[in-house]
Amino acid sequence: MHRILIADPIHPEGLRMLRESGADVHEITAEEKPRIAELVPEFDALVVRSGTQVDRALLRAGRRLKVVGRAGIGVDNVDVATATELGILVVNAPTANLISATEHTFALMLALARNVPAADRSLKSEEWQRKKFLGTELQGKVLGVVGLGRIGQSVAARARAFEMKVVAYDPFLDAAVAKRLEIELLPLDEMLPRADFVTLHVPLTEHTRNILNRERIESLKPGVRVINCARGGVVDEAALFEGLEEGRIAGAALDVFEKEPPTSFELIQHPKVVSTPHIGAQTREAQERVGTQTAKMVLAALEGSLAVSAVNLPFSTTGARGAPYLALAERLGMLASDLQGGSFKRLQVDLWGVDEALHASVTIAAVKGALTPFLGEGVNYVNAENVAEGRGIEVIRATHQHAGDYPHLIGVSVSGGGGESELVGTVFGEADPRVVRFEGYRLEFRPEGKLLVLQNSDVPGVVGKIGRLLGDAGTNIANIHLARENGSAMAVIQLDQEPPSSVLESLGALPEVKRVRLVDAG
Repeated sequence: MHRILIADPIHPEGLRMLRESGADVHEITAEEKPRIAELVPEFDALVVRSGTQVDRALLRAGRRLKVVGRAGIGVDNVDVATATELGILVVNAPTANLISATEHTFALMLALARNVPAADRSLKSEEWQRKKFLGTELQGKVLGVVGLGRIGQSVAARARAFEMKVVAYDPFLDAAVAKRLEIELLPLDEMLPRADFVTLHVPLTEHTRNILNRERIESLKPGVRVINCARGGVVDEAALFEGLEEGRIAGAALDVFEKEPPTSFELIQHPKVVSTPHIGAQTREAQERVGTQTAKMVLAALEGSLAVSAVNLPFSTTGARGAPYLALAERLGMLASDLQGGSFKRLQVDLWGVDEALHASVTIAAVKGALTPFLGEGVNYVNAENVAEGRGIEVIRATHQHAGDYPHLIGVSVSGGGGESELVGTVFGEADPRVVRFEGYRLEFRPEGKLLVLQNSDVPGVVGKIGRLLGDAGTNIANIHLARENGSAMAVIQLDQEPPSSVLESLGALPEVKRVRLVDAG
């Protein structure tokens, strides 16, 4: 049974999902919160919001931790680098607040354009000053979008419904995609001076910190309005305040701040600023989605699923389409390593006809599989490459155009210590992994269960002797796969039970048998 520690409140529906999974779920109390580092070693998963700092010390204290679930999109409060180093997945709910954040951006944009908060305060003070609140329309204005991720694209789509012209900056968006979205993609310093409204939708990183800095704020069109519903710290607040004071900036709408909660309210109290306390995701719908998506990701990660929204996975699993290939690569790596006895210094992955998007993930899956038999659960998709590098294992990936009789092939070979083991496999149908070449033999079998591998001289009577020895020991043969080449034969026998070690010794003592090994393919 998995144990899950809930450090910050999440939606009841998310809690229900976690509990109904059969997991042992513990919601931390206010009295327990200061002692979280003492509690976390007994749990497999930790679920937090923004109220808990998941730092290096806390992660290192979590000896059993396999996953940290961040109920929300941002992971600023999680030491992702340390989590990766320790092999801990960090999962979040990246799409849960998409609509809510998009709509809040427009709530602020319209409130700013039409002076809604100031007009509301005035009327509640029993004033009637219509001429004081002259606003501006969105129609025909240029909206500059900084960051065209999911939310940025969603904002751009709705801006077109307001008949705004959208220009944008995003260094990673393909120009063809921008064209399809009817967005003019520009370098940041060219885009900003053209915009009547500027909205930011980027995460806070070392590259985006103060992306709207003093120099860029000074380059903005006079009368521009700035909206930030992304992250505090992507706008230089001191420079923004100066722009407002000097009248170059007509207004700013802010949902996020450099320090939360703020300790200085000078910018927030400025008459040209509309502000909200980081409520972009605070809708009933978004909070339920955050809770349920986080719960799903945590449970999937605990069960070993590859289709998780892990922020620190070094590759994309491409969902269900890629999962069978990753599973195959992992099995091939595990078998090759087991056959080699774990002593190898070189691992090569050969790919024929495999989708380019899967190349990196398939390679890491093979590395994980090769290391797992000897390093156990401490190796996972997050840290496999680092573990291999730390052990001086050379990892090579080679791609090829043609796969011969099969549309897709994955080959894994490990070598070192004077030996080499090599397997090649493919996926039949939607999700049926098969080995099709084994140690140079054309041999087809499913890489699963307990496998007895024998290489022997191609002479009569060997199969009968093997069957008799296994039968006498009460070991049932589920399947037997045979191949022969140049006077030598290879047998891969799938067994229902693991035979006694004495049987393996007897098989190895047969004069016709050159090599015998039992491997567990899971």
